[in-house]
Amino acid sequence: MSLEEYFKCLSDRERAIFEGAISMGALFHQFIGTPVNKETLKSLKVAIEDSIKLQPSIEDVEVEINLEDEEGGLGYVSLEGKMLNVKIISQVKDVKAIIKMEYVDELNYPLIYVEDVKEG
Repeated sequence: MSLEEYFKCLSDRERAIFEGAISMGALFHQFIGTPVNKETLKSLKVAIEDSIKLQPSIEDVEVEINLEDEEGGLGYVSLEGKMLNVKIISQVKDVKAIIKMEYVDELNYPLIYVEDVKEG
């Protein structure tokens, strides 16, 4: 059975959103808690981006990690959702979904949401 058979009940739009959202959830739960400091910041960012790009239909990943307000008594901190600003672009055929994660102060929460879906 081909991969497409497993998603035959979804439109290309729904599949693009699914692929981006499932990858964002994997990113969040895989990397939260990772030890990080200013010296390892760039390599962690690249590792996150490169690993998520391996997922099906992921076209691009952009990760920003904000360590400005964080201090660790042992020289590092554990990565938290509030430190992440992430954009994942997934594409299925001619549909692109842009999935974002950013910390929303009013909600006190790292919100994952669909920013846009473009067809054509």
